[in-house]
Amino acid sequence: MVKINRRQFAKKAGVAAFAASALGSSPLGTSLVGSFAYAQGKGKVVIIGGGAGGGTVAHLIKRQAPDLDVTLVEVNPHYTTCFFSNLYLGGLQTLGSLVHGYDGLKKLGIKIIHDMALDVDTKRKTVFLKGGEKLTYDKLVLSPGIDFKWEDIEGYTPGAAQKMPHAWKAGVQTKILKNQLEGLRDGGLVVMSAPPDPFRCPPGPYERASMIAHYLKTHKPKSKLIIFDPKAEFALMNLFQQGWERHYGDIIEWIGTDFTDGGIKKVDPDEMTVTTGDGETIKADVVNIIPGQKAGLIAHAAGCAEGDWCPIKPQDFSSLKVKDVYVLGDSSMVNKAKDFPKSASLANSQAKIVANSILVEFVGETKLKPSYFNVCWSLLSPENCVKYASQYEPNEKTMKITSGFLSALSEDKDVRKQTYLDSIAWYSAITSDMFAKG
Repeated sequence: MVKINRRQFAKKAGVAAFAASALGSSPLGTSLVGSFAYAQGKGKVVIIGGGAGGGTVAHLIKRQAPDLDVTLVEVNPHYTTCFFSNLYLGGLQTLGSLVHGYDGLKKLGIKIIHDMALDVDTKRKTVFLKGGEKLTYDKLVLSPGIDFKWEDIEGYTPGAAQKMPHAWKAGVQTKILKNQLEGLRDGGLVVMSAPPDPFRCPPGPYERASMIAHYLKTHKPKSKLIIFDPKAEFALMNLFQQGWERHYGDIIEWIGTDFTDGGIKKVDPDEMTVTTGDGETIKADVVNIIPGQKAGLIAHAAGCAEGDWCPIKPQDFSSLKVKDVYVLGDSSMVNKAKDFPKSASLANSQAKIVANSILVEFVGETKLKPSYFNVCWSLLSPENCVKYASQYEPNEKTMKITSGFLSALSEDKDVRKQTYLDSIAWYSAITSDMFAKG
């Protein structure tokens, strides 16, 4: 995602601001729960991936059509949200606050299987699980998130990630990175590698840098953080750089591709060194490598991918490659993947349209006009939060931004604090949708 300043965004979106509060205009604020007519539907729906996309789809269709046979396949017995995990690294959230269970979905009658989906026979409409079980379906929803392009950085492997964590799939990896930061000597060096476009949560690496810098400033004030970026610019760049200069001027250094010939190209986890494209080798105490990304492996196995991502129909996120399969969330691609951000907010919004599309077929529900909402919250320092929000409507091949909002450089601390409080409320709302809480 390219850098967007306020003037450019207003021109593109046709408005100067999206709304006083992102929640007020979000589909999340007017959940589809309760908007469908009660109906008795028959059929089998299998959903792979229990996060912002998959969990929400399962919740909505089962609540509105109790007789539908709904199975959710998620390898993790508890789900740790990657969104807000940066706040844990900064010492502003506990890890426990990010962990959620599936009891609410189970109570609705959804069958939860904690196993890994390995393959899909789309002709026979069968999903094959690692444990040996086979699941048949009438409709398949794929929301597996992202997988990594390990080959992009020489020496970076799943094994290397135990010493140089990516922490871009939250849980164990997040804890490893936090432990390393806590064990860092005062005066040590932390190195981050940002990923190339497109990737999950465009502002995420830079919020992470802010939160790591906050932790260093608070606990290891002599330490330094260097961000090597394979891009020349990044999402919300002006806002982040203003925040870094204001709060972490002696701690953060961002180095774009112009100075490194493509960022980090090689790592040696045993020596804790990284080597940039121009041949410079740097030894660090903590290394956070966020590698390039692609659609989750099961989406490739199902034949939904075209290159790294899965092309879909913008009106309902049905696969353009495979019949009776929907692909939503981070794995999906609208026209060009970089044209449509990959975020939890959008996955949740897409899930509502996918749920409606499935219910239209099974129970004759009225088809909704598709509209998608995105909001990305980024914490620069405690209670200093900025946001980027946008509303999208699909046309035949892509998405059109119909309205949007971008935090201003001139906002005062009270506005930034309220944005932070809004983000907390948003987190509660989206996790309620995902896991059928309340």
